[in-house]
Amino acid sequence: MNPDPFNKKLNEAHGLLRNHNFSQALVVYEKLTRQWPHKAELWLEYGIAAASAGRVDLADRVWNKASELEPRNGDIMLKIGHACQGLRQPEKARAWFEKAAATDPRGINPRMALAILAEQNHNFPQAREAIASCLAIDLRDDQARYFDALLDRRENKIEDAEHKLRDLIASAPQHLYVQYASRYQLAQVLDRTDRFDEAMQMLLEAKTLVRRLGNIEKMLKEYDQEAGQDRTASQSLPKDILRTWGREFPERAREPMPRLAYLGGHPRSGTTLLEQVLGAHPDVAALDEPGHFVTIVCQLFNASPQISGPRLNVIRRRYLEAMRKEWGGNLEGKLLLDKNPSPTAKLRIWLRVFPELRVLIALRDPRDVVISCFFQNIVLNTASANFLSLERTARHYADLMDVWLAVRRWEGLAWMETRYEDVVADLEKEGRRVTEFLGLTWDPAQARFHEKSSKKQMYSPTYHDASQPVYARSVARWHAYEKHLAPIMPVLEPYCRVLGYDLGK
Repeated sequence: MNPDPFNKKLNEAHGLLRNHNFSQALVVYEKLTRQWPHKAELWLEYGIAAASAGRVDLADRVWNKASELEPRNGDIMLKIGHACQGLRQPEKARAWFEKAAATDPRGINPRMALAILAEQNHNFPQAREAIASCLAIDLRDDQARYFDALLDRRENKIEDAEHKLRDLIASAPQHLYVQYASRYQLAQVLDRTDRFDEAMQMLLEAKTLVRRLGNIEKMLKEYDQEAGQDRTASQSLPKDILRTWGREFPERAREPMPRLAYLGGHPRSGTTLLEQVLGAHPDVAALDEPGHFVTIVCQLFNASPQISGPRLNVIRRRYLEAMRKEWGGNLEGKLLLDKNPSPTAKLRIWLRVFPELRVLIALRDPRDVVISCFFQNIVLNTASANFLSLERTARHYADLMDVWLAVRRWEGLAWMETRYEDVVADLEKEGRRVTEFLGLTWDPAQARFHEKSSKKQMYSPTYHDASQPVYARSVARWHAYEKHLAPIMPVLEPYCRVLGYDLGK
């Protein structure tokens, strides 16, 4: 077989997947699997394209085909499980992880995948069982030891977690993720036990290790370019821009949609907590950090210089289809809430495509936001690369908030700001105010949001915090790190003032 035609078509399919052109990718994969039907990896990728395009039944069929081709290949099954997990199908992911584990009685990776999935769904007994099976296979496995300590911290066994994390770090683990993740976890433990300088030192060690993962300077350069474009584009628009857009795309020209609200703000400003409170309302379909605005709306919007009414309707339709599939239920009569902090920088696109959008922005003391972001162990990308230093974290905060401060001046915008501190101080009072802004009446179930949150998987990096009742220990947390924040206070002070946070407290 001449490999060139195969590799050429495969590269074409990969490019379509990267650009989220799933329907076109399906056509290419269908042809590839007809020509080379015995390649299990090909059927795996075909399934990813099918599931991403919403063709769930097709995805299940082709993934089963991949498994049938290589029934003892646990790696294929593990990859299918991870694909399902990435597509927010946790039950299917679990089934594939279990199949992968069954193919290899001493396979640690599928059992680790089961443990992580169980922890994300707050099923600690199941997570403990999976980790115990990993440690029974290899008592010194880096990942299993790390996750065992993480479960201790999640279950508030702080002393046990610290002991295990220190032992793990001292053993010089080979696994790079474990090297820095264990330090992030230990920093959390030290913070909880009021050893703040030690916590900061452990964070700095973790971030030094993370810097080895990629070209950080290149990532920051790419971020700066995009952030600068977002800020300039938003600040340059006139106050009456919404009226101009409304004339260009009047209500009569828009295809109907469910009531739509966007919940944004800077990461770690309380968006996850607020989304869980609102999502407990029976008339709210709240989605936790769906990617459809970025992968569908922004891509289609930026793909053509011509933004006509018909094109805007196509974008609206595609977005709604994806949100409906992810929700997995009937949206009739519900308010659709898209919670995702980072696209706050793209509000000009949100409001161009969805003129009827209600915008809810979560605020929190900028100093607390920066410290909280600095503590997060987030997958490295062009945005999170900023969180490797306090200076860049403050700059990231300024970039996003500059966009919001420009947009909130626009005439005719339906917007509200809500403070994390107010939610914590009086959940029902602030929750009721926000709920009424969305045109709904407060429901008693919203006060018990954690009962629902603790039984479902969330996708925010801070899912474990939002699955608990409201607590106040994160308010004014920055005081413990005041000396570390001192060099960046000139950046943060203007935002403290304009948002009403007292510089003396």
